[in-house]
Amino acid sequence: MITTVTLNAAIDKTYTVSRFPLGEATRTGKPYVLPGGKGINAARVIGQLGGEALATGFTAGMNGRSIEQMLERQGIAHDFAFVEQGGESRLCLTVLDQTTGQTTELIEPGPVIGKSDLTALRQKIHQCAARSQIVVFSGSVPEGVPVSIYRELIEIAKRAGCLTILDASGEALIHGLAGIPDLIKPNEHEIAALLGKPLTDVRELGPVMDRLNALGIAYVVVSLGAEGCIAGHEGKLFRVAAPSLQAVNTVGCGDSFVAGLAVSLARGDSVEETLKRAVAAGAADALTPEAGVVDSGIVNRMMRELIVIPL
Repeated sequence: MITTVTLNAAIDKTYTVSRFPLGEATRTGKPYVLPGGKGINAARVIGQLGGEALATGFTAGMNGRSIEQMLERQGIAHDFAFVEQGGESRLCLTVLDQTTGQTTELIEPGPVIGKSDLTALRQKIHQCAARSQIVVFSGSVPEGVPVSIYRELIEIAKRAGCLTILDASGEALIHGLAGIPDLIKPNEHEIAALLGKPLTDVRELGPVMDRLNALGIAYVVVSLGAEGCIAGHEGKLFRVAAPSLQAVNTVGCGDSFVAGLAVSLARGDSVEETLKRAVAAGAADALTPEAGVVDSGIVNRMMRELIVIPL
């Protein structure tokens, strides 16, 4: 079992329009509507890749109940801490402009979390970790939640004997590192924050990856979008180039990337196979208009074509 934790769950609506001029009324076709948030996206893709996922975190209000109902219809197991008085889970809108190829996102803040909600969440993580191999912590931290929360939750999962994956940014990532997750997946902008300067040459990643590996973070996987990824593991560096493709929607690709990592770690795959599955899953997601949706056949085909290069 792979548990995914989404502290700021959402209803994701994606609209595809021929053009999206600002300041004008735009009629759309039927939107794609999915339960979302980074961990929920990852849970859906874990299932599509043949793994077993359990989604947890916070849901709130009528939007939260809708998220849970959609997960049930999709056959995704879930066990959320429901926020009774903190408002509503987020509604996130994505508009795909077919003329320009641009993607516009409108993202609500989500509910306000109270002390009793945090207590309920800690209990959920303890319970879910007790029946899981891996716990994935993904995404933003809603109002009322301390930025140190990932450190605390990672420690709870580790005490249960789980491997832990952290996919966060900003202060949530920095504080989460203190929990010593087994794997982190920063993108190029997030790793720049750890470097203290913009990433100008991938060779700059070697020393910071070595330091993080030495702390006990076994895998440091830096996703580079269309450029693939670079990873540090046990003092060794690896690079995988992403396949060339015509992207339809890149929203959620990082979550599918994380799902690929989690599925391979649960299977005990080699580092090379793990990185190929992650890159292939992220690339396959880009071919669909929905966030966090992949075709496993396409993932498997891409994996056969990818090459892992030791650096």
